[in-house]
Amino acid sequence: MAATKPNIILINCDDLGYGDLGCYASDCNDTPFIDKLAADGLRFTDFYVSSPVCSASRASLMTGCYSQRVGFGPYQVLFPGQQQGLNPKESTIAKQLKEVGYNTKLIGKWHCGDQPEFLPTSHGFDEYFGIPYSNDMGRQAGGIENQVPLPLLRNKEVIQQQPDQRGITERYVDESLQFMRANAEQPFFLYLAHMYVHVPLFIPEQFLKVSRNGAYGGAVACIDWALGAIENELDRLGLKDNTLLIFTSDNGSRTHGEGGSNDPLRGTKGQTWEGGQRVPCIMRWPGKIEAGTTCEGIATSIDLFATLAEITDAPLPENKIDSISLVETMLEGKETKRDTFAYYKGTALDAVRKGDWKLHFCKTGWTKEKADDIHELYNLRDDVGETTNLYESHPDIVKELNDVAEEFRATLGDSQTDREGSEIREVGFIENAKPLTEYDEDHPYMVAYYDLADMPTMSG
Repeated sequence: MAATKPNIILINCDDLGYGDLGCYASDCNDTPFIDKLAADGLRFTDFYVSSPVCSASRASLMTGCYSQRVGFGPYQVLFPGQQQGLNPKESTIAKQLKEVGYNTKLIGKWHCGDQPEFLPTSHGFDEYFGIPYSNDMGRQAGGIENQVPLPLLRNKEVIQQQPDQRGITERYVDESLQFMRANAEQPFFLYLAHMYVHVPLFIPEQFLKVSRNGAYGGAVACIDWALGAIENELDRLGLKDNTLLIFTSDNGSRTHGEGGSNDPLRGTKGQTWEGGQRVPCIMRWPGKIEAGTTCEGIATSIDLFATLAEITDAPLPENKIDSISLVETMLEGKETKRDTFAYYKGTALDAVRKGDWKLHFCKTGWTKEKADDIHELYNLRDDVGETTNLYESHPDIVKELNDVAEEFRATLGDSQTDREGSEIREVGFIENAKPLTEYDEDHPYMVAYYDLADMPTMSG
C-alpha cells in the first residue's frame, strides 16, 4: 500500500431504496452529484446489507459480521433506553483504523445502542455528533404516546432535545466539513450516517420546492446536496485524489406511498426479497478505482471491514468475522470473491443465494413466532424481480442451496428450524438502562409548526 494512507468517507443513508438514484435508473429524483460519483467510480449492482432493517444492518457494517454473529439476531431495531447494544468487546472499523493512525468521527445515526457504554465513542470513534437512533423515535406530532424527546448528542452529552429536523442535514454537513478541515494533514475516517429518507420527512423549503417527487424527492435532493458540499471541500483542501468515498444505504425503501422505490426489485424494507436487502453502493478513489465501472458480483456491507483493513494495513480482529475484501475488485476489476449470501429476518433464515440462484424457505413476519414456509427458486441474473419460480424444474440447484443453508444454520442458527448456531457472540447488555432524555408533560418538546397530520412513521 502507499505510504500515505487514504482518507475514508463512508456515507450511509437511511431507508434509501435501490431505485431512488438517477444512476440506478430513478426517473423522479434528481441526484446529479451522486450520479457524477458513479460516473467517476465503481457502481455495484448486487450489493447487500445483512438485515432488511436498521440496527442489525448497522452492527454488521461496523463489525464485518452477520448480525447474528454479534448477537443482533433478536434485536433488529433498538429503541430508546433499551438494555441491548453493540458489545464493546467487538472490533469495529473505527477501532481498527485507530490502530493505524486514523482520526475518526461519526456524524448522524448510530442505532447500535444509546447507553453510554454502547455509544460511538466507546467503539473507536474519537468524536460523535448526531441523533443516536431513528428520527421518528421522538416527540414530534404523530409520535408514540409519551415518547421521550429526540436527543442530539456531542460525544456522550445531550446538547439539545427534539432539534428541528429540517436543519439536521445542514448541521451534519457543517460538522463534516469542520472535521475534514481539522484533519487535512493526517488520515481520517468520516462516517456520515444520514437521517434521510427515514420518515417522518422534514424537508428544507429550498429542496421541497424544486422536487419532482414531493417530500421524498426533497430528502433525496438534500442527500445529494450534502455529497456536493463534501466534494467541494475535498477539492478545496486538495484531498480528493487521496480519499476513498463510499456511498450506500442501510436497507431498502419502505415504498409505502411516500415516493421511495426499489425498482426493479421485489419487496421492501423489512423483507428478505431483494428490495429489502439489495441497496445502492458506489465507490470512488481517483487514480485507483477505474471511472465508470460496474460490478455485478455479490458484495455486502459486511465486506467493507476487510476491505478498509487491507487498504490501510489495519489489523484484522482475533474474533471471527464474515468480511471478504473487495480490494481486488475495486483496484483490479476482478470478480468478487463472495459466492454466497444469507438473508436473515430476525433469527430466521428466510433465504440463501449462491451465484445467480436464490432459494427462499420461509417469510418471517414481525409478530409471528414461526414463519410461513415457501419453496421458491429464482435466477437473479435473468429474473431480478423474483417473478418466475423455478423450484420444481431445478431440483439439483435446490439441493445445492439447501446445503449452503445448512452451513449457515450450523454457525449462525435459524429459529425457523430450531437451530441455535455455534458461533454467536453475546450482544452488549446494561441492566439498569434508561433513555438519554426524559418525557416531561410540562415541557414543550413537541414542535408545533410541523404539520404531520398525514405523515406515517415506522421505526428502524
